[in-house]
Amino acid sequence: MRLVLAIACLLTLMIDPEVVGRRSTASMFVFIAYTAQSLLLLVLASRSIYVHAKVVSWLDVCWFTLMTYFTGGDSSFFYLLFFFAVLTSSFSHGHEEGARITLVSAAAVALTSLTTQSDIDMARVMLRATFLLALGYMIAHWGGLAMIQRQRLELMHAVSQLANPRFGVDRTIASVLDHTRRFYHAESCILLMQDNGAESWSLRTANADSATRPVHPSILSADAAAPLLVGQADDILLLRQRFRGWLSRAPQLSAFSAATQRWSVRDPAPGQALADLLDASSLVAVPLPLRRGSGRLYVISQHHQFSKSEAIFLQRIAAQAFPVIENIELLDRMASEAVLRERERIARDLHDTTIQPYIGLRHGVSAIRKRAEPGNPLNGDLDNLIDMTQQVIRDLRNYARSLRGGLEMKEPELLIALRRQASQMRQFYDVHIAVDTQGELNMSDRLAAEIFQIVNEGMSNICKHTTARHGYIELACSAGQLSVRIENECNGHPVLDFTPSSIAERAAALGGVARVQQGRHRTLRCRSSFPCRRLVWRKL
Repeated sequence: MRLVLAIACLLTLMIDPEVVGRRSTASMFVFIAYTAQSLLLLVLASRSIYVHAKVVSWLDVCWFTLMTYFTGGDSSFFYLLFFFAVLTSSFSHGHEEGARITLVSAAAVALTSLTTQSDIDMARVMLRATFLLALGYMIAHWGGLAMIQRQRLELMHAVSQLANPRFGVDRTIASVLDHTRRFYHAESCILLMQDNGAESWSLRTANADSATRPVHPSILSADAAAPLLVGQADDILLLRQRFRGWLSRAPQLSAFSAATQRWSVRDPAPGQALADLLDASSLVAVPLPLRRGSGRLYVISQHHQFSKSEAIFLQRIAAQAFPVIENIELLDRMASEAVLRERERIARDLHDTTIQPYIGLRHGVSAIRKRAEPGNPLNGDLDNLIDMTQQVIRDLRNYARSLRGGLEMKEPELLIALRRQASQMRQFYDVHIAVDTQGELNMSDRLAAEIFQIVNEGMSNICKHTTARHGYIELACSAGQLSVRIENECNGHPVLDFTPSSIAERAAALGGVARVQQGRHRTLRCRSSFPCRRLVWRKL
């Protein structure tokens, strides 16, 4: 559209008789240069190379100022081109940017009119500047509203995208709080909840430092949570600083009543005490629509002053997200109970069908060892076999015990279990596998249990399906992504392109895929990288 507008202006300059009389070499150069710039921007955009939109809008203002100046100033009708810059900036960057473009455009129209004519018609100059200011401000307002509506729809869509239930409800709550904080340009977002009949409160805080980590609750007593519970339980609270006098500001606490659907001004003292406690210049607090408890959601800012419409929209976010989160928590609890009963059944079956035969095997090998002569060359192998069966029985019993109690594993236990497994691989198969971590591992107990099974399967594949004597495992968590890498030497032998079914199935259950490839330097490298809701398994 910029190119079409530039060509239309150039043709108008060449064809219109009135414009031709005032045409000069400078004006022709300005119009041709603007057309060339518009063509260049179109070519760059067609190749997915985009110039910063704000810079382009201000360049348009400069070009339109030159066009108006060289075509007569107050008598030029090219001043209408400024509305194009106002439109593009308002609908792309909001009301404030559109208002700035409008002010500069009105000043440019007035300045070109005053500098190009010796006999100035002040009435025309004032009329054009006022017309540009009024209509430009309306366009900026409409554009800002449209951009806010788009952003709100994107936020409602984002908070509706729930994390994988395997990661627990904390991951979903952290995602909702972080999206809300970034939408409001706030320093922090606080969630305060209490179950029915409970005396304590759970407090979760999301800020810029916790953007890539799950937000775990802190337990507060009723006395500790009391300073946060300002006003009525069902009211929407808005605290902001309003001007009183010329340079002084005073806090104003407003409350929106759900019963009357009206805003009312309240005593600012409790709100100011809450702001001092949270180190906030402005804040919004909304109630949570929970069926099995109560709570509040706080958005805190030290610079931005929230509006009433922003406070009402925060209530809509809470009404959209938290009933669904409550349902997920209930379903998660029911599923956990069902899984626990199933694990107890599997543990009993494991004891009867697997552990008992291994015990019989150990007794049989022990009997053979006792019957062997002291100088028998197989005595060492029989002793190793007895130790191996004893270790397997011990592991199976520990596994059955963990099944009965719930297979949950947090980050330190995960590393201990992986290193213990690597030690067993070195003892039984003479395969040396190093386990390393990069950064702080932030994962739930369920995700840790899944990662343990995946890495354990990778170790088993190295020992049973390769001739490698060395391997390497690395776990790293960065920017909300967990990366798992399993690497082993392949000694130059050709490697078939395959996908381990068990690893692929576990990765798919976490929302990812599994791939196996041969890498450089005669190594097989398995690299897994996935965000909070996705797992990508790659073996290079």
